[in-house]
Parts: sequence; C-alpha cells; structure tokens
Amino acid sequence: MAMLLKHVRNSSSLLKRHVTAAHLLLSRPFTTTEGHRPSIVHKRSLDILHDPWFNKGTAFSMTERDRLDLRGLLPPNVMSPDLQIERFMVDLKRLEVQARDGPSDPNALAKWRILNRLHDRNETMYYKVLIAKIEEYAPIVYTPTVGLVCQNYSGLFRRPRGMYFSAEDRGEMMSMVYNWPAEQVDMIVVTDGSRILGLGDLGVQGIGIAIGKLDLYVAAAGINPQRVLPVMIDVGTNNEKLLEDPLYLGLQQHRLDGDDYLAVVDEFMEAVFTRWPNVIVQFEDFQSKWAFKLLQRYRNTYRMFNDDVQGTAGVAIAGLLGAVRAQGRPLIDFPKQKIVVAGAGSAGIGVLNAARKTMARMLGNNEVAFESAKSQFWVVDAQGLITEGRENIDPDAVPFARNLKEMDRQGLREGASLVEVVKQVKPDVLLGLSAVGGLFSKEVLEALKGSTSTRPAIFAMSNPTKNAECTAEEAFSILGDNIIFASGSPFSNVDLGISLQIPSRLIFVY
Repeated sequence: MAMLLKHVRNSSSLLKRHVTAAHLLLSRPFTTTEGHRPSIVHKRSLDILHDPWFNKGTAFSMTERDRLDLRGLLPPNVMSPDLQIERFMVDLKRLEVQARDGPSDPNALAKWRILNRLHDRNETMYYKVLIAKIEEYAPIVYTPTVGLVCQNYSGLFRRPRGMYFSAEDRGEMMSMVYNWPAEQVDMIVVTDGSRILGLGDLGVQGIGIAIGKLDLYVAAAGINPQRVLPVMIDVGTNNEKLLEDPLYLGLQQHRLDGDDYLAVVDEFMEAVFTRWPNVIVQFEDFQSKWAFKLLQRYRNTYRMFNDDVQGTAGVAIAGLLGAVRAQGRPLIDFPKQKIVVAGAGSAGIGVLNAARKTMARMLGNNEVAFESAKSQFWVVDAQGLITEGRENIDPDAVPFARNLKEMDRQGLREGASLVEVVKQVKPDVLLGLSAVGGLFSKEVLEALKGSTSTRPAIFAMSNPTKNAECTAEEAFSILGDNIIFASGSPFSNVDLGISLQIPSRLIFVY
C-alpha cells in the first residue's frame, strides 16, 4: 500500500512538472522581427493563423512553426514572401471575373473584394502586395474605387476594422478606447461620413475612406500597420436613402447638430488623447460647416489637422508653384498669377487661404501684402461668381468676395457664370474643387484659349474620377499640348497623335 501511495505521489509530481513545463512553454513569448520592428507574440497555433496581424501563412519558417505550434497546420512547403505574392497575383488575375457581384459590379470593385479578403487573413502579405504594386493598387484601395466601396459598404462589410464611436456612446468613450488592442497608436484618421469625396453624406459607410487612407500611409510612408486606427464618428445621417435602408449599419437618425454634435467630437478627442497622448489625429471628409470650426477648436490643444483644409491646400500649393516654373517664369511671379477657382467648400477655401498666404509672404509678409494678394482670385460656386453683393455669403468665403465696382469695370457681375469669368479674367490657372464632374465643359476650356499665359494650367482636383471637372484627354484635345494639367484622380496617358505619350504633364496632385 505504501509503495502504491509512493508511486501515485511520484506520478502526481511528474504530472505537475509536465503541466508546469507545458504552461511555461505556452506562455513563453515569441519574438518576430517582421518589418524590422520586433513584436512579441503571445499567441499559438490556430490563434496565430486567425490573426491577420501576425499570420504569414506558408511563409512561416520551420523554426517558427515549431516554436509557435504550427507544425502540421500548414502545408509543408515553406514559401518565400516573393513567391507568395506571385501566387496571389496569379489567383487575383484568375478570380477577378469570378469575384464580381453580377454584371453591374465593376472590375475595380472585384479587385477590392479580393484584396480585402487578403487583408482579412494576412496583413503582412497584404501590405507587401500593396508596396510591390503600389501604382496598380493605390487606385483600388483609395480613390477612385474607395468611393464605390463607401457607397456599398453596408453590403461589403464582413470583418470589423477600426473603431466606431456613435452618439449612443456618449459618456462611454473614455472606457471604449481601451477596447482597442494596440498599446500604442501613432496615427488616427477619423471621419463623420458627412462629405465623402464628392459623394455627399454616406453616414457610417464613410469608414472606408479612413481605412483606405491609412492603407496608403502604411504602404507608401512605412507607418507600422499595428499603430494606425481608422475611426468613424457616427452622429446619424441626413441621407434619406440610408435612413430607409434596413441593411444600413449606422444610426438611423438624422445628424446631430450644434452643441450636441460638438459634445460627441469633444468626448472622442479627450478619450483618444488620454490613452494615446502622442497620437496624430487626421480629420477626413467632414462637411464644410464643421471642417473649419473643428480645426480652429482643436488645433492649439491637440496634435491634429484637417486633410481637406490643410492637406489638399499643401499639395495644391506645391502644384501651383510647380506650374509657375513650368510656364517658364520665376517663382517670385506667383503673386502675379490670375487664378479662377471653381468651388468654395472646405477644400476650395483651404486652398485659397494657403495660396493667399504664400503670395503675401512673397510680397513682404505684411498686412498690405496680405490684402493685396486676395485680388488675384476669382471664386465661382454653385451660384456663380462670389461678390460683395451676395446675400448670406459663407463667412469663410467673405475675404474672397470681389468688389462690385471693380467687377463692373471687368464686365462681370454677381453670379456670373464660370464661362463668363474665364472669358473676362483670362486666367493663368483654372482650379477646380467643385466635386461637379464635367464642370470644365467644352465652352469653359474654349474660353481658356484666351488666357494671357502662354501655357495655362488646369487643376481638375475633385475626386473620385467621375467628379473630376474634366479629363486629361478633354483638356488636351481642346487646348492642345501646350498646357499644364493636374488632377485629383489618375487618368490614362494622353496620346497626342505625334508618337508622344505625356504622363510627365499629368501632375497627380491629390
């Protein structure tokens, strides 16, 4: 009996040692250097394969398979990342047609579906594909395809990505931010879905724009994908079609306004900066009435910026200065440029303010220079030329309202059409931020032939592509090859019929 008890005690002790050893083995962290940034992995086995952040699929080495308990869970052949990409590209070309959701589903959306499935299961490979084929897939993960994705997001939704803060979460956001697994977040792109590209109010479906923008930041700027966070602030929607759609994923109520709206955004900002004090928050595609107000409200308190007001403006200024040089003039001539701007929304006003400040700096950077610079702009919105005679003028557009007497001398009036303004002003630059596709019609482009510049510039910056004010082909076919063309979305190279392709003159600025 004593011998039996001793044997049981020995067996029990041995079992405990094995269990303890197994526990230590399972809890032992594994360090990987994927992307040259060490990451400690606490997961094992199928949990690794089901986690897109750490799953590398068949690229796991045999050492990694042993240490992560993956041996036997993957096919035995270890494939290099390059070979994985080659295999995926073969599948992509073959599946593009099969992935289409009926004949009305564009090929670009089919590609997005396939890439999104890869994103769901293997983020490492997803970003390697983007980096390797950035020219081909940037238009798929972002504009112009992302607009189509946002319009159909409720039907495309499969796996949650990013975070959603809604009007129903008031009072809970400080605790909600700790539901996000990453201890460190470097970049947040946030939208309220109120003005997605030129497509209007898409509500919660606007999250697609934040996801797409961050995908570009990871692929093109090298930001750690585990340290980015796409965010939707859902305060409702005024899109009646979405309000009546039973499949819509967001709050089916009209948008909050005034102090109620500000209270939601205030709580969100306080929450994210409490958890991640060094994060950068980018505001993306907020409607004009809030874009400037929120920028002024937070810019001196938090590390944030508004992409539509400041990002578009920064890129546009680079393009405008480049156009001066392309016209064969010194940069100091920029304050002499006559610029007609079509569109007075947040992006249009943002570009106007930045261009005016740039001109003022070149003219002496004083109050007189700042006042003088505004005379170089003629702003046309949906109601025509903006002058001081306009009733209920948008406060942000007031500095650019033209004097009525001065306009009378130029043969113009309040509400003059874009064609009339171009004919009379003869601008050096025609800049479009209207989100109205085809606004630069044949009549407008014909009028630009009278420009005092020997090489006028056309900036058709609205996106997605269908909202561009004109295409590259339309501009070159009417005005010939001696122009500068810049756009917000990519266009095909233009063949001038003289064995010359001119992609170098297509300056993709946004």
